[in-house]
Formats: sequence, C-alpha cells, structure tokens
Amino acid sequence: MPKPPIPSSQNLAQRQLSGFIFASRWLQLPLYLGLIAAQAVYVYHFWVELVHLLEAAFGSQTALQALVSSVGYKDTTNLTSLNEVIIMLVVLALIDVVMISNLLIMVIVGGYETFVSRMNLESHPDQPEWLSHVNASVLKVKLATAIIGISSIHLLKTFINAANYDEKVLMWQTIIHVTFLLSAMAIAYTDKLLSHNQKAEH
Repeated sequence: MPKPPIPSSQNLAQRQLSGFIFASRWLQLPLYLGLIAAQAVYVYHFWVELVHLLEAAFGSQTALQALVSSVGYKDTTNLTSLNEVIIMLVVLALIDVVMISNLLIMVIVGGYETFVSRMNLESHPDQPEWLSHVNASVLKVKLATAIIGISSIHLLKTFINAANYDEKVLMWQTIIHVTFLLSAMAIAYTDKLLSHNQKAEH
C-alpha cells in the first residue's frame, strides 16, 4: 500500500490558518452569554411589573403610579384605582416582554447551533421542534416573524392609548409595522426561491 504524500509546509500552514479562522467562531460565545444576561434582566423587569400590577389591584397608590408611569398613561385625572385601559396596557407590556424573551431564545439557541457549535439535543425531550432543521435562512425568517409579533403588540398598545400620542407617532408606527411586514414577506419569498433552486439543482 503506497504511503500518503507528506504535506508540504505550505499546505500545513494553510490548514493551520483555516483551523485558526474556523476556531474564531468561539469569539461569538461572549455575545450569546451577554444575551443570556439580557434575558435575566427581562425576567426581573417582568416580575417587577407583575408585582406592581398585583399591588395596584389591591389598592396600592404607589404601585398604581409606577404602572401609569411605565405604560405612558397620561389621563390621571381622578385616577385612584386600576381601570380597564391601564390593565390592558400593562398586560400587553408583559406579553411584549415574553415575546422579546422568546426572540432572545431563538437568537441564543439558534445562533449558537448555527454559527458556533452543535448542541447535540436530538435525544433531549425538550428540544425545540424548529431546532432540528435550523439554518441561517430558517433563523432569519423566524426572527422576522417574531419581530412582526413584537411590533404588533407595540402598535396595539399605542392604539389603546392613542389619546396620549401625536398623530405623527401613530402614523409612523403604522408605517414601520407595515415595513416590517413587507420585509418579512420578502425574506420568506427569497428563502422559498433559494430552496426551490437548490432542490432543482439536486
């Protein structure tokens, strides 16, 4: 059996350089750890708002003022207790936190799996369904969809509290939301075309 050719010093150097460049993907690890820290901040913020809501429901004026300030509600004339509008705005703010938290999970888990290292979660009972076929294109579409959901919540909050916003703010928020929607549709359509072309080539 002939012996394999001994690699030249140039080929060895190229392989070492390629290995070094590929290993540089681990520089993204601190970024994902930072997003996990941001996730913890969102969890803390969620519980602070929830505690304020529960305290205000039991008559705490301090908690009520904190909620009014956080949701941007300005019609505070004779406001001594929670009303339906404030409850809706606070609940939507909590939902907004949850949706942003879900977005962070998609970026952390999907990004790490795609760009840094495999997690080998195939046998894990809690593996997300989408993680089994995640790639850069799938992640991009899912992120765009999540951003549309977050934008929808913000727009709904603005419409419920429309009396406290200028018409220009309402108009621009609507335009920005439609822009997000069109961008997500364009991303999904482009991904569909690329997938179709790849299947045709095979």
